[in-house]
Amino acid sequence: MPDPQNLSDPELRAIAQRALPHWDLQPARIKLISRSENTVFRINTAGGRTYALRIHRPGYHTLPELESERHWTAALNDAGVPVPAGCPTTSGRDYVTISTTNGATSRVVGLVDWVDGVSLRDVIERETDPAVVAGYFEQLGSIAAAIHNQSSEWVPPPGFARHAFDVPGYVGETPFWGRFWDLPPLSPAQRDILSRARDQIQSTLTEYGQAERTFSLIHADLHPSNILVDGADLQVIDFDDAGFGWHQYELAVALFNYEDEPHYETICDALLAGYRARRPFAPADVDLLPLFLLLRQLVLLGWVWDRPELPFRAKLPEMVRDACARVEAFVF
Repeated sequence: MPDPQNLSDPELRAIAQRALPHWDLQPARIKLISRSENTVFRINTAGGRTYALRIHRPGYHTLPELESERHWTAALNDAGVPVPAGCPTTSGRDYVTISTTNGATSRVVGLVDWVDGVSLRDVIERETDPAVVAGYFEQLGSIAAAIHNQSSEWVPPPGFARHAFDVPGYVGETPFWGRFWDLPPLSPAQRDILSRARDQIQSTLTEYGQAERTFSLIHADLHPSNILVDGADLQVIDFDDAGFGWHQYELAVALFNYEDEPHYETICDALLAGYRARRPFAPADVDLLPLFLLLRQLVLLGWVWDRPELPFRAKLPEMVRDACARVEAFVF
Protein backbone atom coordinates (compact mmCIF):
# COMPACT_ATOMS: atom_id res chain seq x y z
CA MET A 1 0.00 0.00 0.00
CA PRO A 2 1.42 3.42 -0.90
CA ASP A 3 2.81 5.48 1.93
CA PRO A 4 0.69 8.61 2.43
CA GLN A 5 3.34 10.19 4.59
CA ASN A 6 5.76 10.89 1.78
CA LEU A 7 4.32 14.40 1.68
CA SER A 8 5.34 17.05 4.17
CA ASP A 9 2.84 19.14 6.10
CA PRO A 10 3.48 22.16 3.82
CA GLU A 11 2.87 19.99 0.74
CA LEU A 12 -0.41 18.72 2.17
CA ARG A 13 -1.43 22.26 3.08
CA ALA A 14 -0.68 23.30 -0.51
CA ILE A 15 -3.00 20.55 -1.77
CA ALA A 16 -5.73 21.80 0.58
CA GLN A 17 -5.28 25.37 -0.63
CA ARG A 18 -5.46 24.31 -4.30
CA ALA A 19 -8.59 22.24 -3.60
CA LEU A 20 -10.63 24.95 -1.89
CA PRO A 21 -11.46 26.97 -5.05
CA HIS A 22 -13.44 23.94 -6.26
CA TRP A 23 -15.86 24.75 -3.42
CA ASP A 24 -15.53 28.51 -4.00
CA LEU A 25 -14.22 28.92 -0.47
CA GLN A 26 -12.00 31.73 0.73
CA PRO A 27 -10.52 30.45 4.01
CA ALA A 28 -9.77 32.73 6.90
CA ARG A 29 -7.86 29.93 8.56
CA ILE A 30 -6.58 26.47 7.59
CA LYS A 31 -5.54 24.31 10.54
CA LEU A 32 -4.06 20.81 10.38
CA ILE A 33 -6.15 18.65 12.73
CA SER A 34 -4.88 15.12 12.20
CA ARG A 35 -2.55 13.12 10.04
CA SER A 36 -3.34 9.45 10.33
CA GLU A 37 -5.33 7.28 7.92
CA ASN A 38 -6.23 10.51 6.12
CA THR A 39 -5.07 14.07 6.57
CA VAL A 40 -7.73 16.42 7.96
CA PHE A 41 -7.68 20.23 7.91
CA ARG A 42 -10.17 22.45 9.66
CA ILE A 43 -11.31 25.22 7.33
CA ASN A 44 -12.73 28.43 8.80
CA THR A 45 -14.20 30.84 6.29
CA ALA A 46 -14.55 34.60 6.58
CA GLY A 47 -18.31 34.09 6.54
CA GLY A 48 -18.20 32.03 9.72
CA ARG A 49 -18.70 28.57 8.24
CA THR A 50 -16.46 25.69 9.30
CA TYR A 51 -15.60 22.57 7.32
CA ALA A 52 -13.41 19.50 7.54
CA LEU A 53 -11.27 18.98 4.45
CA ARG A 54 -9.99 15.41 4.07
CA ILE A 55 -7.02 14.46 1.90
CA HIS A 56 -7.48 10.76 1.40
CA ARG A 57 -4.86 8.09 1.83
CA PRO A 58 -3.68 6.93 -1.61
CA GLY A 59 -4.43 3.33 -2.51
CA TYR A 60 -7.06 2.75 0.15
CA HIS A 61 -10.29 3.55 -1.70
CA THR A 62 -11.15 4.10 -5.34
CA LEU A 63 -13.11 7.17 -6.32
CA PRO A 64 -16.34 5.10 -6.80
CA GLU A 65 -15.86 3.72 -3.28
CA LEU A 66 -15.46 7.22 -1.84
CA GLU A 67 -18.53 8.40 -3.75
CA SER A 68 -20.43 5.41 -2.35
CA GLU A 69 -19.51 6.51 1.16
CA ARG A 70 -21.18 9.83 0.39
CA HIS A 71 -24.31 8.06 -0.88
CA TRP A 72 -24.62 6.16 2.38
CA THR A 73 -23.95 9.08 4.72
CA ALA A 74 -26.54 11.14 2.82
CA ALA A 75 -29.03 8.28 3.23
CA LEU A 76 -28.28 8.07 6.96
CA ASN A 77 -28.98 11.78 7.35
CA ASP A 78 -32.21 11.39 5.39
CA ALA A 79 -33.18 8.58 7.78
CA GLY A 80 -32.63 10.79 10.82
CA VAL A 81 -29.20 9.45 11.79
CA PRO A 82 -27.04 12.58 12.00
CA VAL A 83 -23.60 12.19 10.46
CA PRO A 84 -21.29 14.76 8.82
CA ALA A 85 -22.88 16.04 5.64
CA GLY A 86 -20.81 15.98 2.48
CA CYS A 87 -20.34 19.22 0.56
CA PRO A 88 -20.38 19.01 -3.25
CA THR A 89 -18.11 21.20 -5.31
CA THR A 90 -19.47 24.07 -7.39
CA SER A 91 -19.65 21.62 -10.31
CA GLY A 92 -21.62 19.08 -8.25
CA ARG A 93 -18.83 16.58 -7.65
CA ASP A 94 -18.22 14.96 -4.27
CA TYR A 95 -14.42 14.90 -4.62
CA VAL A 96 -11.62 16.50 -6.57
CA THR A 97 -8.22 15.09 -7.47
CA ILE A 98 -5.34 17.48 -6.82
CA SER A 99 -1.79 16.97 -8.06
CA THR A 100 1.12 17.26 -5.68
CA THR A 101 3.41 20.25 -6.01
CA ASN A 102 5.88 18.40 -8.22
CA GLY A 103 3.12 16.77 -10.25
CA ALA A 104 4.44 13.28 -9.56
CA THR A 105 1.36 12.02 -7.71
CA SER A 106 -2.08 13.22 -6.73
CA ARG A 107 -4.54 13.05 -3.83
CA VAL A 108 -8.32 12.82 -3.68
CA VAL A 109 -9.85 15.58 -1.58
CA GLY A 110 -13.33 15.87 -0.06
CA LEU A 111 -15.14 18.36 2.14
CA VAL A 112 -17.74 17.83 4.87
CA ASP A 113 -19.43 20.08 7.37
CA TRP A 114 -17.47 20.49 10.59
CA VAL A 115 -18.96 18.78 13.67
CA ASP A 116 -18.33 20.47 17.00
CA GLY A 117 -17.62 18.47 20.12
CA VAL A 118 -15.06 16.64 22.22
CA SER A 119 -14.15 13.05 21.45
CA LEU A 120 -15.96 10.54 23.63
CA ARG A 121 -12.60 8.95 24.35
CA ASP A 122 -11.38 12.14 26.01
CA VAL A 123 -14.63 12.50 27.94
CA ILE A 124 -14.40 8.91 29.23
CA GLU A 125 -10.76 9.37 30.28
CA ARG A 126 -11.75 12.33 32.47
CA GLU A 127 -14.94 10.80 33.87
CA THR A 128 -14.72 9.18 37.32
CA ASP A 129 -18.32 7.96 37.63
CA PRO A 130 -18.81 4.50 36.04
CA ALA A 131 -22.54 5.14 35.72
CA VAL A 132 -21.91 8.18 33.54
CA VAL A 133 -19.55 6.19 31.33
CA ALA A 134 -22.15 3.43 31.05
CA GLY A 135 -24.69 6.04 30.00
CA TYR A 136 -22.46 7.10 27.11
CA PHE A 137 -22.10 3.51 25.98
CA GLU A 138 -25.86 3.04 26.14
CA GLN A 139 -26.23 6.02 23.82
CA LEU A 140 -23.54 4.59 21.56
CA GLY A 141 -25.41 1.27 21.39
CA SER A 142 -28.55 3.13 20.40
CA ILE A 143 -26.68 4.95 17.62
CA ALA A 144 -25.21 1.68 16.33
CA ALA A 145 -28.69 0.16 16.20
CA ALA A 146 -30.04 3.17 14.31
CA ILE A 147 -27.23 2.81 11.75
CA HIS A 148 -27.98 -0.89 11.32
CA ASN A 149 -31.73 -0.31 11.09
CA GLN A 150 -31.15 2.06 8.20
CA SER A 151 -28.55 -0.03 6.41
CA SER A 152 -30.49 -3.29 6.74
CA GLU A 153 -33.46 -1.77 4.91
CA TRP A 154 -31.65 0.54 2.50
CA VAL A 155 -31.16 -0.39 -1.16
CA PRO A 156 -27.87 1.12 -2.38
CA PRO A 157 -27.94 2.86 -5.77
CA PRO A 158 -26.53 1.19 -8.89
CA GLY A 159 -22.75 1.17 -8.92
CA PHE A 160 -22.46 1.34 -5.13
CA ALA A 161 -19.07 -0.09 -4.14
CA ARG A 162 -17.59 -0.64 -0.68
CA HIS A 163 -15.34 -3.34 0.72
CA ALA A 164 -16.71 -6.21 2.80
CA PHE A 165 -15.67 -7.36 6.25
CA ASP A 166 -16.85 -10.88 5.49
CA VAL A 167 -14.96 -14.17 5.73
CA PRO A 168 -12.68 -13.37 2.74
CA GLY A 169 -12.35 -9.78 3.97
CA TYR A 170 -11.09 -10.95 7.37
CA VAL A 171 -9.26 -14.22 6.76
CA GLY A 172 -9.26 -14.91 3.01
CA GLU A 173 -6.19 -15.06 0.81
CA THR A 174 -6.14 -11.29 0.36
CA PRO A 175 -7.97 -9.85 3.40
CA PHE A 176 -8.82 -6.17 3.50
CA TRP A 177 -6.35 -5.35 6.28
CA GLY A 178 -3.68 -7.89 5.46
CA ARG A 179 -2.70 -11.44 6.41
CA PHE A 180 -2.28 -11.11 10.18
CA TRP A 181 -1.18 -14.76 10.43
CA ASP A 182 1.60 -14.29 7.89
CA LEU A 183 3.40 -11.09 8.87
CA PRO A 184 7.18 -11.08 8.29
CA PRO A 185 8.19 -10.54 11.96
CA LEU A 186 6.19 -13.50 13.30
CA SER A 187 8.11 -16.40 14.83
CA PRO A 188 7.22 -19.92 13.62
CA ALA A 189 5.27 -20.54 16.84
CA GLN A 190 3.35 -17.28 16.51
CA ARG A 191 2.63 -18.01 12.87
CA ASP A 192 1.22 -21.40 13.85
CA ILE A 193 -1.01 -19.94 16.59
CA LEU A 194 -2.41 -17.19 14.41
CA SER A 195 -2.91 -19.56 11.46
CA ARG A 196 -4.97 -21.86 13.68
CA ALA A 197 -7.03 -18.87 14.77
CA ARG A 198 -7.57 -17.95 11.14
CA ASP A 199 -8.86 -21.45 10.36
CA GLN A 200 -11.20 -21.45 13.35
CA ILE A 201 -12.60 -18.03 12.53
CA GLN A 202 -13.12 -19.01 8.92
CA SER A 203 -15.02 -22.13 9.94
CA THR A 204 -17.15 -20.41 12.60
CA LEU A 205 -18.18 -17.42 10.51
CA THR A 206 -18.82 -19.49 7.39
CA GLU A 207 -21.21 -21.66 9.38
CA TYR A 208 -22.82 -18.61 10.99
CA GLY A 209 -23.62 -16.99 7.66
CA GLN A 210 -24.72 -13.49 6.71
CA ALA A 211 -28.33 -13.14 7.77
CA GLU A 212 -29.88 -9.70 7.29
CA ARG A 213 -30.48 -9.38 11.03
CA THR A 214 -26.72 -9.19 11.70
CA PHE A 215 -25.00 -8.32 8.39
CA SER A 216 -25.28 -5.05 6.48
CA LEU A 217 -23.34 -1.86 5.96
CA ILE A 218 -21.56 -0.91 9.18
CA HIS A 219 -19.43 2.04 10.23
CA ALA A 220 -16.67 -0.48 11.15
CA ASP A 221 -14.65 2.01 13.23
CA LEU A 222 -17.12 3.00 15.95
CA HIS A 223 -14.58 3.48 18.72
CA PRO A 224 -15.03 6.47 21.07
CA SER A 225 -12.41 8.55 19.25
CA ASN A 226 -14.85 8.67 16.34
CA ILE A 227 -17.73 9.84 18.53
CA LEU A 228 -18.06 13.53 19.38
CA VAL A 229 -19.82 14.75 22.51
CA ASP A 230 -21.57 18.11 22.29
CA GLY A 231 -23.63 18.72 25.39
CA ALA A 232 -25.95 15.75 25.78
CA ASP A 233 -25.61 14.65 22.16
CA LEU A 234 -23.29 12.12 20.55
CA GLN A 235 -22.47 12.18 16.85
CA VAL A 236 -20.55 9.70 14.74
CA ILE A 237 -17.80 10.92 12.42
CA ASP A 238 -15.30 9.33 9.99
CA PHE A 239 -16.95 6.73 7.74
CA ASP A 240 -13.69 5.99 5.92
CA ASP A 241 -13.66 2.32 7.00
CA ALA A 242 -17.39 1.76 6.39
CA GLY A 243 -18.26 -1.40 4.52
CA PHE A 244 -20.43 -4.48 4.63
CA GLY A 245 -19.98 -6.51 7.80
CA TRP A 246 -21.38 -8.21 10.86
CA HIS A 247 -23.07 -6.02 13.46
CA GLN A 248 -21.12 -7.76 16.23
CA TYR A 249 -17.91 -6.32 14.80
CA GLU A 250 -19.40 -2.83 15.08
CA LEU A 251 -20.01 -3.35 18.79
CA ALA A 252 -16.66 -5.09 19.31
CA VAL A 253 -14.83 -2.03 17.97
CA ALA A 254 -16.72 0.18 20.42
CA LEU A 255 -15.75 -2.06 23.36
CA PHE A 256 -12.26 -3.15 22.36
CA ASN A 257 -10.15 -0.56 24.15
CA TYR A 258 -12.10 -0.98 27.38
CA GLU A 259 -11.87 -4.73 27.97
CA ASP A 260 -9.33 -4.28 30.77
CA GLU A 261 -11.36 -1.63 32.57
CA PRO A 262 -12.75 -2.72 35.97
CA HIS A 263 -16.27 -1.76 34.89
CA TYR A 264 -16.11 -3.47 31.51
CA GLU A 265 -19.13 -5.71 32.14
CA THR A 266 -21.22 -2.67 33.05
CA ILE A 267 -20.05 -0.91 29.90
CA CYS A 268 -20.83 -3.93 27.73
CA ASP A 269 -24.28 -4.40 29.28
CA ALA A 270 -25.05 -0.72 28.71
CA LEU A 271 -23.98 -0.88 25.06
CA LEU A 272 -26.18 -3.93 24.47
CA ALA A 273 -29.11 -2.37 26.33
CA GLY A 274 -28.92 0.75 24.16
CA TYR A 275 -28.71 -1.39 21.05
CA ARG A 276 -31.61 -3.65 22.00
CA ALA A 277 -33.80 -0.68 22.81
CA ARG A 278 -33.88 0.06 19.07
CA ARG A 279 -33.06 -3.24 17.37
CA PRO A 280 -33.47 -6.94 18.26
CA PHE A 281 -30.26 -8.79 19.07
CA ALA A 282 -30.77 -12.45 19.88
CA PRO A 283 -28.72 -14.15 22.64
CA ALA A 284 -27.19 -16.52 20.08
CA ASP A 285 -25.92 -13.52 18.13
CA VAL A 286 -24.58 -11.83 21.25
CA ASP A 287 -22.69 -15.03 22.08
CA LEU A 288 -20.42 -14.33 19.10
CA LEU A 289 -19.33 -10.93 20.44
CA PRO A 290 -16.18 -12.37 22.13
CA LEU A 291 -15.13 -13.86 18.79
CA PHE A 292 -15.39 -10.45 17.14
CA LEU A 293 -13.41 -8.86 19.96
CA LEU A 294 -10.67 -11.40 19.23
CA LEU A 295 -11.01 -10.70 15.52
CA ARG A 296 -10.60 -6.98 16.11
CA GLN A 297 -7.32 -7.65 17.89
CA LEU A 298 -6.10 -9.90 15.08
CA VAL A 299 -6.96 -7.67 12.13
CA LEU A 300 -5.28 -4.71 13.83
CA LEU A 301 -1.98 -6.59 13.45
CA GLY A 302 -2.29 -6.42 9.67
CA TRP A 303 -3.54 -2.84 9.81
CA VAL A 304 -0.49 -1.73 11.82
CA TRP A 305 1.96 -3.64 9.65
CA ASP A 306 0.61 -1.98 6.50
CA ARG A 307 1.06 1.50 7.98
CA PRO A 308 4.72 1.88 8.96
CA GLU A 309 4.41 5.65 8.82
CA LEU A 310 2.06 5.69 11.84
CA PRO A 311 3.35 5.57 15.43
CA PHE A 312 1.91 2.13 16.21
CA ARG A 313 4.55 -0.03 14.52
CA ALA A 314 6.81 0.00 17.61
CA LYS A 315 4.00 -1.65 19.57
CA LEU A 316 3.57 -4.49 17.09
CA PRO A 317 5.71 -7.11 18.93
CA GLU A 318 3.68 -6.57 22.10
CA MET A 319 0.45 -6.65 20.11
CA VAL A 320 1.45 -9.98 18.54
CA ARG A 321 2.29 -11.50 21.93
CA ASP A 322 -1.02 -10.35 23.38
CA ALA A 323 -2.93 -11.67 20.38
CA CYS A 324 -1.27 -15.07 20.55
CA ALA A 325 -1.99 -15.35 24.28
CA ARG A 326 -5.60 -14.47 23.65
CA VAL A 327 -5.94 -17.04 20.88
CA GLU A 328 -4.50 -19.78 23.08
CA ALA A 329 -6.95 -18.91 25.89
CA PHE A 330 -9.96 -18.56 23.57
CA VAL A 331 -12.58 -21.31 23.42
CA PHE A 332 -13.92 -21.53 19.89
